[in-house]
Amino acid sequence: MNESKPTLLVVDGHSLAFRAFYALPVDSFQTRDGQHTNAIHGFISMLLSILKTEKPTHVAVAFDISRYSFRTREYPEYKGTRGETPVEFIGQVPLLQEALAAMNITTLTKEDYEADDILATLATRGSEAGWNVLVVSGDRDTIQLVTEDVTLLYPASQGVAQLKRYTPEAVRERYGIEPAQYPDIAALVGETSDNLIGISKVGEKTAVKWVTQYGSLQGILDHADEITGVVGQNLREQRENAERNRRLNALIRNLELDVTLDDLEVKPIHTAAVRDVFTKLEFRTLQERVLKLAAEQASGGAGGEEPTPEPVAMVVPEVPAAPLPQQLLDEELRAWIERVSATNPDGIAICLELGESAIIAAGLATETEAVELGWQPGSADYAPLESWLASDAPKRFFDAKVQLKALLRAGIQVGGTIHDAYLASALLKPQSTERSLADWARFILREELPQGDPNQLIPVTEGPTPAVRAWYAARIWNRATELLGDSQRPVLDTIETPALPVLAAMEHRGVAVDADLLSNLSAELGGRAEQFASQAFAEIGREVNLGSPKQLQEVLFDQLGMPKTRATKTGYTTDAAALAELQETNPHPFLGLLLQHRDVTKLRQIVDTLAKSVDSTGRIHTTYGQIGAATGRLSSNDPNLQNIPVRTEDGRRIRGAFVAGDGFESLLTADYSQIEMRIMAHLSGDPGLIEAFIEGEDLHRFVGARIFGVAPEDVTSDQRAKVKAMSYGLAYGLSAFGLAKQLRISQSEAKQLMVDYFARFGAVRDYLRGVVERAKEKGYTETIFGRRRPFPDLASPNRQLRENAERAALNAPIQGAAADLMKIAMVQIEADIAAAGLSSRMLLQVHDELIFELAAGERDALERIVRERMANAASLLVPLDVQVGVGANWDAAAH
Repeated sequence: MNESKPTLLVVDGHSLAFRAFYALPVDSFQTRDGQHTNAIHGFISMLLSILKTEKPTHVAVAFDISRYSFRTREYPEYKGTRGETPVEFIGQVPLLQEALAAMNITTLTKEDYEADDILATLATRGSEAGWNVLVVSGDRDTIQLVTEDVTLLYPASQGVAQLKRYTPEAVRERYGIEPAQYPDIAALVGETSDNLIGISKVGEKTAVKWVTQYGSLQGILDHADEITGVVGQNLREQRENAERNRRLNALIRNLELDVTLDDLEVKPIHTAAVRDVFTKLEFRTLQERVLKLAAEQASGGAGGEEPTPEPVAMVVPEVPAAPLPQQLLDEELRAWIERVSATNPDGIAICLELGESAIIAAGLATETEAVELGWQPGSADYAPLESWLASDAPKRFFDAKVQLKALLRAGIQVGGTIHDAYLASALLKPQSTERSLADWARFILREELPQGDPNQLIPVTEGPTPAVRAWYAARIWNRATELLGDSQRPVLDTIETPALPVLAAMEHRGVAVDADLLSNLSAELGGRAEQFASQAFAEIGREVNLGSPKQLQEVLFDQLGMPKTRATKTGYTTDAAALAELQETNPHPFLGLLLQHRDVTKLRQIVDTLAKSVDSTGRIHTTYGQIGAATGRLSSNDPNLQNIPVRTEDGRRIRGAFVAGDGFESLLTADYSQIEMRIMAHLSGDPGLIEAFIEGEDLHRFVGARIFGVAPEDVTSDQRAKVKAMSYGLAYGLSAFGLAKQLRISQSEAKQLMVDYFARFGAVRDYLRGVVERAKEKGYTETIFGRRRPFPDLASPNRQLRENAERAALNAPIQGAAADLMKIAMVQIEADIAAAGLSSRMLLQVHDELIFELAAGERDALERIVRERMANAASLLVPLDVQVGVGANWDAAAH
């Protein structure tokens, strides 16, 4: 390109934003109020790189208004195979346009046309004016725009960080044709992403061969009778496909736009607007890059701009430097700990460096000082550290549970309040999947943690030492607790922080299992799976891969001619729910055997996962996600003990493998009865529900009696089942359609059932309505203990996002309160067991159930503690009922 000529840069906004969305992790780019920003971040970063590298004099970004255009009027199926827009992407384009406006970059749309048509029009105008033109797009149709003056920058498959330059020479090298001929190739082959069906059996090589021989699509069609074989016959029979495709993939080059080329000249960046918009998006680093570009423009360093009188100050917070770690031992270490403890009421921060089986180093830090220790537990040089750990002095960790377990394995006790910067951060963003120190440093401090490159033998940048990580933990804790404020701090101080050492101890203890029972059960389930598979193969007369969706689609919908399920990108769904519904409406022996094979195979996978998790002492140690769900409920991982079925015979047999360990006589289980419905009664204040619980009635018979106008003893099993499904479903936003589907009744009957329910329990209806209205007003829901869950999508203009948020908001206060109650009870039970000097111990928490190892002679004492603490974890308008059972294994202890 001639560098002396003006350079016009035109960008396909939607295309590149989508590319950026899929290139960057969604959960790593999210504001504190829940707005996803990965597409915006990736797009702006890409654009800044292009502006710096290419130095265009004129810039425009084009966007689609919708999926509908003159092309969909001609061919309604155009782009019809594209799935629903990801909910996380929705809302990012308007924010991107706002960011571009702050950068003073022109954005364009055109009703009834696509962004590619705007690009084609501007590229044509620029070329005719004798300018250099750069087109940035991820749509291959823009290859047709390439000329000596127009270069296409096409994103690599990895995302938007790398752009391949398509000049005429590059197009010839890649496709063997001229750029203007590309639409003819695409018309013949078809375009899957646009749902343009080409000529059967015609691939790229054949299409290139024909275009080379006949010059164009029209030339090919004029000589269609000369082309032999199956492809020739297909061409003659399907020529309308190619003709239609060619009409649709031709880009419009003469749109009437509201701008001239001169209007697109690079303009000074609105620095104040950039600060406002980028601060809202929480783009600290990108803001710095944009303001740097603004400064270069102001000094005439970019785009040839004359200096502007507007001051361009870099208002970006300065990143503090980590303190230089000291190397201290023995008395010097003791003196340092005593000195800094006196001025740090939340304690010194500590980070352990864990080897494969031991602690190999530690770092201590405050906001201004740090100490590095090559620690070996038990060494006299580090005795002051171990004394401090055992003392009542508070300590600050990041992801404390992992480190507490390492200390327990090393025989080191930790006393005092254990603060965790991770828990404090996660309460601010409970829906987050972020876990690492680097993630939360980015979110809480807006800083990038220095990281070494694992692919470099000698890293240019060293990874953070334990002392530096401890320094970050101290600062993240300070900032996170400041952001929590007085409203949410009690949840951290009275629920999550006390629960932390309890969960660490439970994970360390683990639970004993009967490995032989698991092995035998796995073999039995494997044999049943093989039997179901053989029977299924006999039904269809051949063997197939029962785990292959593609092969199952061929069997079910082609061979057996069964009704199609929900359409997907790869055909029709074969997920469990769809096939179960299909079996009910169109039963077939093969489908029944397939579903049984799936059930047994899934159970065997659970059994085998458990078996692999048994350690050398015969115990399984699950890991609890303390804020594993956005509601605050615990999750169980590696292995997951919450996915074992409880209502099936095989599920109970799996639970039967969990036994009392050596030195204990049995297991004791304690379970909250109907905890969520009791919380519903409390929150709604509904007199009918409260009466049922206070009088100890069967809730669902009590409710059924009032709905159906009969005595409780006359409520049938079917009526009770309907009431139970509806009572729980209403708290999850279940609609009449959903209730009808779940109960397999008509929608009108389901609707009437809901009307009758609310006529007698109107306070429940009023409460549920109020939950959503208050959440819309505040932007979050809140439990009776103050735990918040943000719902930014309640204000979304997108109906799907908004309705999903409304359904989730309905149950968040109920589930969150149940989670809080359980954690409060666990903390108090653990303390009471220790105070009573019992040998019995708490092992597991699964859903609303606790499992204990019971020592000989301690049943009455343990049961009294457990019942009292669980029943009195909170003062509600209804009693909390606790059911207790004892047995040799988990299943036998069921109640």
